[in-house]
Amino acid sequence: MNRRTAREKGIQALYQMDLSGAEASEAIENVLDGDSSDSSYLHDIVVGVERHLEDIDSVIKENLENWSFDRLAKVDRNILRLAVYEMKYAEDVPSKVAMNEAIELAKHFSDARAGKFINGVLSKINQSME
Repeated sequence: MNRRTAREKGIQALYQMDLSGAEASEAIENVLDGDSSDSSYLHDIVVGVERHLEDIDSVIKENLENWSFDRLAKVDRNILRLAVYEMKYAEDVPSKVAMNEAIELAKHFSDARAGKFINGVLSKINQSME
């Protein structure tokens, strides 16, 4: 499984965890639905977000302007979580790649305005991390 597919399935797993409180392993199993291809990156990102959730959410909250964390759409919140995880903890993923992938995920899973919103928040986070 390539990284783009892993990210798409990762968003689905994170969304499921956010909505139902499922454990990472259960959510991953559900989104894989019997797919036996290499899913190591999917495991890395979903478990990584789960492990660092408090820190990731804190980074997002600090960089939201005129918007509260609780008002974020669940899918957008989880796209941001995945991107922040990659930007902060995935050493082999450049921040710009994580940001671009998040914008593409927003276009795919959310509405047209979400891409611009995600880009704005992630740009601010990227500046604060430099």
